[in-house]
Amino acid sequence: MKQKAVFGAGCFWHVQHVFDSLEVDTQVGYMGGDEKKFPNPSYKDVCSGKTGYAEAVYIEYDKKVSYEKLLDLFWKSHDPTQYHRQGSDVGSQYRSVIFYFNDKQKNLAKKTKKEVEKKLGKKVYTEIVKAGKFVRAEEYHQKYYKKHPVYCKVINLFGK
Repeated sequence: MKQKAVFGAGCFWHVQHVFDSLEVDTQVGYMGGDEKKFPNPSYKDVCSGKTGYAEAVYIEYDKKVSYEKLLDLFWKSHDPTQYHRQGSDVGSQYRSVIFYFNDKQKNLAKKTKKEVEKKLGKKVYTEIVKAGKFVRAEEYHQKYYKKHPVYCKVINLFGK
């Protein structure tokens, strides 16, 4: 049976590339915003910073990959000590966030956040919030790193 996870850790192109290294299915999109005012936000809407949505990666996984493994990769793939940014990407849409679907995910996220904060000796700004509606991003954003490999390789050299 497939399970779900959603993470935001900066530009969703990079985050999708990171999670696609595992045996999981991914989609990029938006979550965590004002669903009443913006039920189906566009990329332009989210980039305005007015919707409250984060760029996020929706992951479907099964018993081959544990939620703990996903969390480990999430923490290693970005800098959670940056508030509402990752590198040169600035704004609440690039925030570090874990969207949970159940108490087990919530508790594991909180536990690992404390461990990371202790290990780094710095405040971790990662939000841990209940998953809401996931809005799939426009098709040109899906697997962007495969469509634009040179651009994404340069970005990954300078990013996390």
